[in-house]
Amino acid sequence: MTQADISQEFTTGLGELFTCSQHDNYQRIRTPYLYPDGDNIDVFCQLQDGVLLVSDLGETTRWLRMQNVSPRRSTKQKAIIEDICLTHGVEFFRGMLQARCGSGEQLATVIFRVSQAALRVSDLWFTFRTRCIESITDEVTDFLDEKQFAFERREKLVGRSGRHWLPDFHVRTVRRSSLVYVLSTGSKSAGRAIVNQVHTAWYDLNHLAAGPEALRFVSLFDDMADVWSDEDFRLAEQLSIVARWSQPDEFADLLAA
Repeated sequence: MTQADISQEFTTGLGELFTCSQHDNYQRIRTPYLYPDGDNIDVFCQLQDGVLLVSDLGETTRWLRMQNVSPRRSTKQKAIIEDICLTHGVEFFRGMLQARCGSGEQLATVIFRVSQAALRVSDLWFTFRTRCIESITDEVTDFLDEKQFAFERREKLVGRSGRHWLPDFHVRTVRRSSLVYVLSTGSKSAGRAIVNQVHTAWYDLNHLAAGPEALRFVSLFDDMADVWSDEDFRLAEQLSIVARWSQPDEFADLLAA
């Protein structure tokens, strides 16, 4: 199989949602799948001794390292990656997700397997985020109980893309209901990724903000630590109302309004 054959099979099997371009010695496939911060997931194809290899070249685990203060993955996270690879028929080697296109196998099928594995592995970001905000969400829970708000934690909602999202709180009052994401981190470098992720969630759930029972979107920043920039607040304000945990009474008034 030549590079021209790869491009032809790619075009036939994947259509317009995927794009192919030359990248050094690889054919880079830009997929419609997204990392949690909204960046596209890319996979790469290369012929090696007559064998066609599809790989993310370690971009997924590199992305994860950038979102976490600690570069080391926990035993549980490693086990999850192994399960993901087993499910999608992908090999995890030196931080790379990769699969060989076997004889008689369609290239499109292999690209789907690797890109879907990359998407699932990138979702490990949620385990980082869950640990970071566990204590603050408990505080918010106690506060909502104290104010006698009716609420549900981490309700699973389906976005327009078909992806599932878990806002931290669904709060219901007599006047209106609100979805609340809590944004908390001790790292400035991770702060923008968190804001991007929440922005992506609000965009995907935007159909819930319309209609007679429209939900209010609230981004609640844990601003006790000086990690957020003005740009972070402005981005969050595009699709949601920004609240600050340092001003809990204003947060309560917002929910009740």
